[in-house]
This record gives sequence, C-alpha cells and structure tokens, in this order.
Amino acid sequence: MLDEAVFSSADLPAAERFPAWRDVMASLHAPMDLTSDYAADFDARMRVIDLGGMVVWPATFDPLTFRRSRKLIRQSDPETVHLSLLLQGSAGMRLDRHEKTCDVLDIHTNDSSRPYEITTGDARIKSIGVEIPKALLPLPRHQAEKAVGLPMSGKDGIGSLLTHFLTQLTSDTAAYQPSDAPRLGTVLTDLVAAVFGHALDRPVVLESHKRTLVLRIKDFIRRNLHDPALNPGMIAAAHHISLSYLHRLFREEAETVAAWIRVQRLESARRDLATGTAPIHAVAARWGFVRAADFTRAFRAAYGVAPKEYRASAS
Repeated sequence: MLDEAVFSSADLPAAERFPAWRDVMASLHAPMDLTSDYAADFDARMRVIDLGGMVVWPATFDPLTFRRSRKLIRQSDPETVHLSLLLQGSAGMRLDRHEKTCDVLDIHTNDSSRPYEITTGDARIKSIGVEIPKALLPLPRHQAEKAVGLPMSGKDGIGSLLTHFLTQLTSDTAAYQPSDAPRLGTVLTDLVAAVFGHALDRPVVLESHKRTLVLRIKDFIRRNLHDPALNPGMIAAAHHISLSYLHRLFREEAETVAAWIRVQRLESARRDLATGTAPIHAVAARWGFVRAADFTRAFRAAYGVAPKEYRASAS
C-alpha cells in the first residue's frame, strides 16, 4: 500500500475543524487565507497520498474561498504547482487578473508564486488535488508558468488520460507497493507536462528521466536536511538505485552528492542565523549537524567567518 494519511474534520470539535483544514492546506500547498460560510462547523474529508516528492489528495469539503496574496507569497513560497481535477461542484478562479469558471471534469491550476483567488459554488466540492514542486516538472519552467491558469479539460484527449490515472490511483492504493510511489510520480509528472503542452498548443521539451531523477533526489535531500542520518546510502535506498549509480548521476553536477548536502545545510543554517534568534547550537542541530564544533568549522570554511561573527554582521 502507498504511504497514505487521512484527515476527517468529524474527528475534531466543531470549533477546531476549519482552522485544522486551513493548516492542512498550508502544509500541502502554501499558506492561504480561507473563508467559508460553513466555518462554524466545517465538514471536510481528505486522503493524502505521497508519491515521493509530490502529493495527490482526493477530498470532499464544504464551499469556501481560497486566497493567496502577495504578502503570503513574500512570507513563504514552497514553489509548487497545484492542479485540481473537479469531480463534483464548480469553482470560479482569478489568477493574474484573469477569471474563469471550472465545472465537473475541468482541470484548474495555480502557482504558489502568484496571487490567486478560488471561490467554490454553493454545492460541496469533490476533487482530486495534486501538488508538484516546480523542480520536479520535466519541462522548462517558463513553459510551466505560461500553462498555469489556462483552460484544461479532463474529459477527452490527453486530459482524459490524466483523469483516468488520478481516479484509478486514488480508488484503491492497496493495489500498489511503497516502492511503486516514485514510478507513479514519474508517470504523473509526465502526464501533467503533456496536458500543459496541449493547453499551450505547442510541443513541450520533456527533460530526460535521468535529469528528472536528479531533480527528485535533490528535492528529497532538501526535505530531509534536518536528519543527521541523511547520507548517500540513505538517498540511494530511498530511490531504489545503487550507491554507485547515485554517484554517477552527480558526476554531471557541480558537486558530489555529499558536498551538495553540506552546501544545502550550510545555506539553510546561514539564513536562520541572519533572520532568527535561536542559539547557534540549535540552528546547527536543526540542519543536521550533530556536533556544534563540526558546524563551526564547516561554516568558517564555507563563508570565511564563524557563525557567531556572521550573525553579528548580519544583525
């Protein structure tokens, strides 16, 4: 069975249901302002299916409005593309001052880096949501950005293939093994890229599966930097490849896989030192450095100053 979590507002007291739904939406996609006439006793059910870096979430929920403002984008931008296949109900969407309406079996898209507003109709919504990090889409970013917001249908053509894949996948995840998740994720990103190309009415240049695997591995590393056990062996096992093949993949990158992990950890720690007040040893531990002395040496080697000196100069 695939890795799957379940959310049901019925498990919570009425007053906590809508805030909990808002928190789930923020964790899946990005922080949003949510409003609903049903907020006092909000009814929502969702399954969250992990496909290794991307998430598919079939859900039913009461009518509401989603808003993502420029202020929220400045505060936090996970750089994800969202796609929803509407199975019941309707919704109106405003993106970049353009407005459109989505009905059953329409596909709507939005981008965590751009302001939008989505208002559902009066009926309960049933949909299948998809969250894909932009780095995992196997097509040039400028093409993906142009496609987001364009009319897309899941009723026929390539869109119907995506509809069939999503409905089949979410109908019974017990038919799959956990090791199938990355493979299913690759199929999903390729289908989304094809739907985007159809919406653009032009061919899209799909990047190779080898390059897509590197992007997927880098996304996995970013999401697990806090884990001190993160190392090439763990990464290879998580992606069902040999350690030697992992090293071969990174020969075409600027750094080895171990060096890339270290750079990402140090950059994350550097940002925390510049903007936060947590003790230096806590920052080090947050980003996978078990020993504060090791963190100080690595930081000085990378930036020419000790963490304490860097924080003082940044302040």
